[in-house]
This record gives sequence, structure tokens and C-alpha cells, in this order.
Amino acid sequence: MTVTRVINTVAVQTVIATFPSGCNKVVSRVIYSTLMAVLSVVLAGAWQSTVQAAPRDQAKRIHDRLTGTPPSDSLLTQMTAMVQANNALGAAQLAINPANAESKGFYNVTLKNFATPWTNRDRTVFAPLNDYTATVIGMVRDNVPFNTLLSADLVYIGNTAGVPAFAATNNNHYQFLEDTDADLRTVLVSRTQSSLTGIPAAATAGVITSRAAAEAFFIDGTNRAMFRFTMLNHLCHDMEQVHDTTRPPDRIRQDVSRSPGGDSRVFLNGCIGCHSGMDPLAQAFAFYDFDKTAGRLVYTGEAVQQKYGINIDNFKPGFVTPNDNWENRWREGPNKALGFSASLSGSGAGAKSMGQELGDSNAYAQCQVEKAFKAVCLREPGNSADRNKVTEITSSFKTSNYSMREVFAEAAVYCMGN
Repeated sequence: MTVTRVINTVAVQTVIATFPSGCNKVVSRVIYSTLMAVLSVVLAGAWQSTVQAAPRDQAKRIHDRLTGTPPSDSLLTQMTAMVQANNALGAAQLAINPANAESKGFYNVTLKNFATPWTNRDRTVFAPLNDYTATVIGMVRDNVPFNTLLSADLVYIGNTAGVPAFAATNNNHYQFLEDTDADLRTVLVSRTQSSLTGIPAAATAGVITSRAAAEAFFIDGTNRAMFRFTMLNHLCHDMEQVHDTTRPPDRIRQDVSRSPGGDSRVFLNGCIGCHSGMDPLAQAFAFYDFDKTAGRLVYTGEAVQQKYGINIDNFKPGFVTPNDNWENRWREGPNKALGFSASLSGSGAGAKSMGQELGDSNAYAQCQVEKAFKAVCLREPGNSADRNKVTEITSSFKTSNYSMREVFAEAAVYCMGN
């Protein structure tokens, strides 16, 4: 055991001893992982400035960053041998290989905390396991191409003794998995959304049409929230960052006043910048709603939801939504930099094809890499070396069939000495 490891372990144990006894397992693991990583940097900085970290320390840091738990001596020995053989990536892959029982922390804690903020408007990690989060975890575990996250007819459910049947009207199934600390590394199995929810396969759109997302973002409102949070969570861009007043306003709905407060300049310099691009894309959700009474996602097929016609008196000459045909007007202008795929047309009908449009963009790929980087490095990419590494991992992500598990491994290797 190195001096650094002794100091870190004593320091962590001292701090954890002050925590309330009621801290749950997830919080405790997160606390352990975070403190170990931070203390490794702060306390060992001077030591590592002159002496490169020993392979065993590097292997342990990889494991800690990925799983939030310390490895067994036997696993650490295996990983150390790989690091010594200049195969640190192999060591990282071993740490999160689902065949490795010690990888449970990666699936139950790291990935759950990674995905949970995307499932609610508060973007909090302290939310129950749900179909959205479970699907993310399952896709990462199974190396399902992650660019299909917003378009696949896919959901992951638990297959374990005593679990309530999956229901489109409540979260009891996933709450049971969390309450019993089920090993998500092994119990999750893939199913088609359409077979469990009754929504046509062509109308499924990955996590967009999950119950958790519907409850958070299709409820009430005008369905623009679903688009805004999809952009924020999966392209790492909020609406202010894609503001573009050069797009035509002809698809902006009637509920948007063209002269807020009696001043048309507010619309021309402000509102139009978001709505001219967002409204033609959010039209893909015209047939979706969340029924609060039934507690489930509703899909009406060919009938536009009434919410698309609210506040029509704000500007009666505005656009009246006739169907779910969408168009991406950000393929031109400054938002062309989001890097939409040339293999797609930039228009279509429904949420599935719109999810493909977003999921195949370069901004989507880079966003996933940046989030994984932050999850394992415990910081945002902060300098030119970090940003170059993000670009490098993004490129390999796109050429390796969008393996998100590989992204985590590569980020952990990069950060093992940082």
C-alpha cells in the first residue's frame, strides 16, 4: 500500500465517520468515490509531480473512478498487470465488464447517477430508478449503439424474483429493483417498448417515449419541454445556445405573441431565435401526451393533441399544427455547426425519425463523451489536452458503433493520472 493510499484511506474513513447512519448505499458509494478521487489529487499532487504513479495506484484509480468502490486484491492484481503491460484500456474494460461481479457499482451507481438527471425537470440525481434510466444502463451494458437512444423500440426491465410486472401506468417495477438493490449488471433484460406499452413500433422513440420522460416532459404544456430537455440532456445545448434569428418564422405556433408587451422588437430579436428552429422540430411530438389520471403516455395516431392549439388568440395568423411532420431548419445557418448527418434528409414524420436526426449529429456524440468524461474525471474538460481527448474519444465513439461502455473506459484511462 503506497503512502498516498494510506493517507487517502484514513482521510476518507475519518470524513465518512461524520455522516449520518441513515445514508443509503448509493449515496455512500458516491461519497466514497468522490472523496477518494478528490483526495488522490489534492493529497498526492506533490508526490506525483516528481514520481509517476505506480501501476497499482493507476489501476486502483481507474477502478475507483468507474465503479465508486475499491477493487478486491485479486482484481486489482489483474488490472495492475494490464497497466504494466501498457494495456490500461484493457484494465478499464475489465473493471466494467458485466461478466465481472465487481462491476456492479458501475451499473448500479455510476450509470444510474449518470442518467437519472436526464429523467426529470430538476435534473437531480436523487430520483427513483425508472424505465428511462434502466434503458440507458442496459444499452451501455450490452453495447447497444448509443446513437439509437432517442429512436429505438427498446426498453429494459428487470427479471428477478418477486418483481412486480412492468406497467405503463406506474413505476412500481423499477422501484422494487431499487428497493431490493437488485444487481442491474445481471437482472436487466431488453424488450420492445411496443410490446409492453401498446404504442405502435413506428411511434416509439427510445427514451423519449419512456414513461419517465413522458411524465416529466409531455405532461401539460405544449410539448416544447420535451424538445428543450432532449437538446439540453443529449446535445448539451440549451435553447439560448442555439438562438438564431435568421430562420424563417412561418412554423411558429399561434401561442407565441409577435409583439410581447406591445413591442415587436422583443419577438424579432428574442422569441424568433428559439421558436423558428424549435417549433418545426417539436412538431414531431404532435400526437403525444401524458395522461395524469391514468399515469401513462398517450399516443393518438393521427389526431394532433389539443395542447398544440392553446392560446391561439396570442397570434391567430400563426402556424396551426396539422400533423407530426417535422423539419430541421438548423441544418443551415450558425447551428449547422451541430453537425447533422448528411445521410439523413433533415425532415420526416414523428418522434422516431426526429430522434434519429438528433442522435446521428456530432453534437450528440460529443455531448455523451463530455458527460462520461465528467462522470469519471469528476470535472469538466478544462484545458486544451482535455478538449483534444474529448475530440479523440468522440471520433472513436462514432467509428466503434457508438459503444458507450468504451467511452467510459477511455475517459477513465485518460484521467487515471489526473
